[in-house]
Amino acid sequence: MACGVITPEKRQSMNFRTSLGCGVIAAALAPAAWATNGMNMAGYGPVAAAMGGVSMAYDNGAAAVINNPTTLGLMAPGSSQVNVALGALLPQASSLGQDSSARAFFMPAFGYVTKGERLAWGLGVSAQGGMGTDYSSAAVFGSLAGMNFPGSASPGPYALAQKNLENKSEVGVGRVILPLAYNASDDLTVGGSLDFLWAGMDIRWLMDGAHFADMMTPGGGHFGRVTGSMMDGFQTAAGLTPNPTGCGTACFTALDYGYLDFASGSKFNQKAMGTGWAANLGFTYRVSPTLTVGGVYHAKTNISDMKTGSDNASVSFAVKGGVMGTTVIPLTGQVIVRNFQWPETWGLGLSWLASDRWQLGADYKRINWAGVLTNFTMSFVASGAASNGNFANTRLDMTYYQNWKNQNVLQLGAAYKYSDVLTLRFGTNIADNPVSDGYVSPLFPAVMKTHYTGGFGYKLSKTDTVDASLVYAPKVTVTNNWSAVGGSNQTITLGAMDVQIMYAHRF
Repeated sequence: MACGVITPEKRQSMNFRTSLGCGVIAAALAPAAWATNGMNMAGYGPVAAAMGGVSMAYDNGAAAVINNPTTLGLMAPGSSQVNVALGALLPQASSLGQDSSARAFFMPAFGYVTKGERLAWGLGVSAQGGMGTDYSSAAVFGSLAGMNFPGSASPGPYALAQKNLENKSEVGVGRVILPLAYNASDDLTVGGSLDFLWAGMDIRWLMDGAHFADMMTPGGGHFGRVTGSMMDGFQTAAGLTPNPTGCGTACFTALDYGYLDFASGSKFNQKAMGTGWAANLGFTYRVSPTLTVGGVYHAKTNISDMKTGSDNASVSFAVKGGVMGTTVIPLTGQVIVRNFQWPETWGLGLSWLASDRWQLGADYKRINWAGVLTNFTMSFVASGAASNGNFANTRLDMTYYQNWKNQNVLQLGAAYKYSDVLTLRFGTNIADNPVSDGYVSPLFPAVMKTHYTGGFGYKLSKTDTVDASLVYAPKVTVTNNWSAVGGSNQTITLGAMDVQIMYAHRF
């Protein structure tokens, strides 16, 4: 099943034994994931992933805990199983001709489920999804005129430092899932799960002065708005309001760029972290001996604000003109990412045993991204450190418009029993792009649509199997409206592959 810790290629991987304790450790350490239906994965677990993500109405092992927990009720009474898996997500993102170096994320995984006469339960540790890009050069972000990069007409004294400013994002959400499924009758199973969630975020983000100034427009600009006491002080220092700081008319007259940095550099977690809860409800119903239908409702999460330490984040402003001349104003403090939630999702599907060799399945999912990603909202609170000067204990509140749309996902899959030991699987996953083209950012380019899937299951013995899947998502290219404020529009391309392999032991 697709669950557990995800770490980028440059990070060291962890070895996990088949134990409940290791699964819980994975939950505590999981960093960002790459995903393909918006920030969701196209399929959870290699059985479902190989069939286009279809999972609502048949026994797909311990991955049921995140797909539809009630399919655990389709297990044989008195049986149990342990799943251990490893996945690799392989995105290819680029913007303005530059490739993201975040090219591989690895996922150790664990799940345990058991069933009595009518009641099934267990525990799963699952990486829900996320996003991640890493650009080594700041050049992907918009209007470079006047930003004093080396090679420009008049490089500024901070040009050498500026060219090394990294743009990156890591967003990860995972779950520790406690599922319960009950056979209310021979045909009907009901149940759900209670989930503990952890969420983490790292961001390094360069924004040119034109776009930052536009966000300072009263009421907001094209792409967002910034407010707060820090911005009041900033306008004062720029001579836009009466200036009591001793600079005279203005401490500075122009802003070249602003740079936000809260990235941990850790192998296993992000700098801004939060936790919370969610609940899910589902059912399966056997219409006939060969046809089963199922459905699930995943509630919107309740995750706390993600916070860094009180002085573990920084904001820098590169300014010029006025009394201060050309310099960088560095500030340290805390970042608070506000109300970042995973959306409510509902799904319906069916599984049909067309013959003793063929299983066919189809699911429909509705992912309500619009309810959680209309805006990205965060605050930076400068610490009281003397180095922050007149900006000590001030606050910057930023809203960056996202305008994500609700997403429809159609999943189609089939399994063919080639022999008593080998099952072949294939499918497709077709989705809307939930990200509004005009607002898509190179940091958050979750724009993939169609996926082609395949895989197999192989019985090693009566109790042991190996399942594997491959998901291929062709590249999608979109162009935002960055030039509405200055510079050029940003063309962003994203494609990916996802490989999962799982060992299952039944007893």
